[in-house]
Amino acid sequence: MNGTLFQSLTEARDRIEAWKTDHSRHRPYSSLGHLTPLEFALKSRLDAKAA
Repeated sequence: MNGTLFQSLTEARDRIEAWKTDHSRHRPYSSLGHLTPLEFALKSRLDAKAA
């Protein structure tokens, strides 16, 4: 979003929220074992309960 011009604060908030959702629910990361941040967090919680 660097260099993005928004027409309003509401538009900026909406676009940022959409980016955050995409980032945490749809994009796997190799540093997280090719899981999305959401999947990694859920797996970590399950692993902690099993321990």
